[in-house]
Amino acid sequence: MCSNCDYTIHRHQHHFGWDNSFEPAARVAPGSTIEFECLDSSGGQFSPESTVEDVKTVDFGKINPVTGPIFVEGAEPGDALKITIESFKPSGFGWTANIPGFGLLADDFPDPAINIWKYDPETLEPALFGKNGRVPLKPFAGTIGCALAEPGHHSVVPPRRVGGNLDIRDLAAGTVLYLPVEVAGALFSVGDTHAAQGDGEVCGTAIESPMNTVLTLDLVKDARLKMPRFTTPGPVTRHLDAKGYEVTTGIGPDLMTGAKEAVAQMVDLLAGRYQMDPVEAYMLVSTCGDLRISEIVDMPNWVVSFYFPRCVFE
Repeated sequence: MCSNCDYTIHRHQHHFGWDNSFEPAARVAPGSTIEFECLDSSGGQFSPESTVEDVKTVDFGKINPVTGPIFVEGAEPGDALKITIESFKPSGFGWTANIPGFGLLADDFPDPAINIWKYDPETLEPALFGKNGRVPLKPFAGTIGCALAEPGHHSVVPPRRVGGNLDIRDLAAGTVLYLPVEVAGALFSVGDTHAAQGDGEVCGTAIESPMNTVLTLDLVKDARLKMPRFTTPGPVTRHLDAKGYEVTTGIGPDLMTGAKEAVAQMVDLLAGRYQMDPVEAYMLVSTCGDLRISEIVDMPNWVVSFYFPRCVFE
């Protein structure tokens, strides 16, 4: 338990999707610090003993549960919710899966696959992948958001202007996130915690890992924020930078096609160099490789690059 927290929101106080009619799990004053017990994105359907057979039978109605919602007293439409991400308490267990029909290269990888991770939740030493891979860890919450103004139930899968399934790796400890408020009380929730992820989360999953997170919720009145924004406490890639990167590119008039080409080439490069099954390489790069738009002004062709940290294998 968090000794400095004003509240603890337990893992059973979760919901699926966004709905501004949900009853709050707690009503809190601005400035409150709260510990959230977060389930992984499978809602606990995977365990350290899971196999590929479990991927085949996953219940998509239980995907991406979020803990909450929290009613912040005084929050009104037009305000911004200020979320200071204080810390994470990882579990030491995680999983990465290729889920058929999901992910950037879904057409290339139609069959289910899974990798089970075990890591040290205290030291956060790089997690072992296969015989030689070591993936640096950086815990964060993939889904973090407020309720929408529109009534009814809304899927948690797509990100939205009020946050949600952002999957931004840099929403880690020390970052301050600002979210638009569209309903009274904001109705804030958080979940989908990850031990590591590359920018892009290209196979659709990262190191999905249940863990607790401690957040401080405050208000910026009349902020008129249109979209989420955040401030990081310092450099964001130190855990990956030490030995440089292997980089592949995709070049052409369509950014999505370029992204697919850049990732596919990296999968081919790693699979050939390290004698890996291509789907294993695909899942690995999703946990630690970064998609970047390198150039978007030299029409008619744009450049997308995919950076894979060499420290994973060196």
